[in-house]
Amino acid sequence: MSTGQDGETGGMVNSAAVDLKLEVVVVPVADADRSKAFYAGLGWRLDADFSYENGFRVVQFTPPGSLCSVQFGTKITGAPPGSAHGLYLIVSDVHAGREELMSRGARVSEVFHSGAPGAQLDPEGTSGRVAGPDPDHKSYSSFATFEDPDGNSWLLQEVTERLPGRLDPAITSFNSAGDLAVALRRAETAHGEHEKRIGRADPDWPDWYAEYMVREQSGRELPA
Repeated sequence: MSTGQDGETGGMVNSAAVDLKLEVVVVPVADADRSKAFYAGLGWRLDADFSYENGFRVVQFTPPGSLCSVQFGTKITGAPPGSAHGLYLIVSDVHAGREELMSRGARVSEVFHSGAPGAQLDPEGTSGRVAGPDPDHKSYSSFATFEDPDGNSWLLQEVTERLPGRLDPAITSFNSAGDLAVALRRAETAHGEHEKRIGRADPDWPDWYAEYMVREQSGRELPA
């Protein structure tokens, strides 16, 4: 465990003792009521809407399955309305995510992949966006975008398998029933190959599924 010198007191402090959990991202908007109607229409959970006598107002929404929320309102940020760009929303199926948002009234771009590193953050209609999902269906590589009424831009990114080291190996968790279902389907497919290799039905399949899903999420070698 590493420690460091406290510059003010001269004492030793533990540099890895405190969790820092990203809780909220502030989105700059011009009209809080208009934005509230938009995000409610997307089916996001309304957590709070508090107003104060000095004109300060905070509205908070949480996207389905997200551990991080968004806030907007009045007197909440000095950033110009519509200046938030590249806000990532992770989905297990970019086509399904796009269809869901469109069914709720959002104008969503066609699914695309990046023709060059970082091109997914380029504006719609630029040459760096290549039509269609990633040809090899690689995780992190297929996208779609949409904007809120002020022009704050959101980026759907399809993630089907996390990079090694991206998640705490001691914790296995899923943010939604949809994410869990996708992980179960991947385990089912892998287990079918496992049964072909052993030449029989595996009565211990629940244990195999569990081990596969834990290892997959932590980036460890998958069971044979």
